Amino acid sequence: MKRSIRRNLFVFNICAAMAILFLASCKSKSEEKPKEVEEVASQSQAATTTFTYQEIPGIGIDSLYNRRDNSDVIKVGDTYYVWYSRMDRPTTAGYWATIWYATSKDEGHTWEEQGMALDVGKQGEFDSHSVFTPNILAHKGKYYLYYTGVKPTPGNAKKEFENNSTNDFTAIGMAVADSPEGPFVRVKNNPILEVSEVPEDFDSYRIDDAALMVKDDKIWLYYKGRSIVHGKKGPGLTKMGVALADQPEGPYRKHPEPLIDRGHEVLIWSQNGGIASLASLSKSIHWSEDGINFSPEEENLKKIPIAPGLYRPHLEDGNQAKEIPGWGISLKGKKGVVYLERFEMN
Repeated sequence: MKRSIRRNLFVFNICAAMAILFLASCKSKSEEKPKEVEEVASQSQAATTTFTYQEIPGIGIDSLYNRRDNSDVIKVGDTYYVWYSRMDRPTTAGYWATIWYATSKDEGHTWEEQGMALDVGKQGEFDSHSVFTPNILAHKGKYYLYYTGVKPTPGNAKKEFENNSTNDFTAIGMAVADSPEGPFVRVKNNPILEVSEVPEDFDSYRIDDAALMVKDDKIWLYYKGRSIVHGKKGPGLTKMGVALADQPEGPYRKHPEPLIDRGHEVLIWSQNGGIASLASLSKSIHWSEDGINFSPEEENLKKIPIAPGLYRPHLEDGNQAKEIPGWGISLKGKKGVVYLERFEMN
């Protein structure tokens, strides 16, 4: 019995020694293999998203009109569509706008303005002064145009809009059509999303900039919120929230907490099985697997697009695309002049 044990131990020791020699040899060979693998890994970690820009005819710089705050882009047949806020020059703010749309046949390199998609609402309605920052969702044969609306400042003697930080509340509205060309008709329960009545909430003064996603058989409406307690500092403290509904018309149920801080515009897209978002104030891309819990993936990005919309095929009715081609339309401008340009996200 003892001889058997000693024999087994001897065999075990021989095998162990051979294994160690083999592993040492493998390690030596891998170390001799260059540092190419390490360099590739290092380059991958260092890689960041970059943006390039291109001027576009049709909705670019214009002597009569200013255009800004465009929607995401969808494709219907062989035609691309985009919606945006349009104002008479030299007005540059969307608070004095109506919503127009344009089409492209060449992936957004050239555009042709087609006409007004939505005028202001009737006197006394929440959107009777301006309609702006549109976005689009094609769903079950319908085209849903989401937009922000504002009415003249309550109490203003001239019934004008002051753009103050006390009682110029906004809301998100919706109009629906059977075709991307319209006509778009407001839904009965307009507005579909309003500011919180709790002053301390992040969205108690302004809600704006709808961005849509169909996920888990729900309509996810991402938006930016601004709190009334922040007063004039509010624009620099906006946060992204989300509200969910069973159908595009609502009713929408808000998630109780903001999802991303420091994002003055809302841009989302499908990526790697989850949802990505560009936060403009912090110049960072965040990602979430569940659409709620976001964490930063890339930070300190350079020359990010302003108020952008992407070509997002997953907004098209029945399109099963999970990723984006990586181009879109964004805002460019200077004092008195704002217009749209094409960008690529690399």
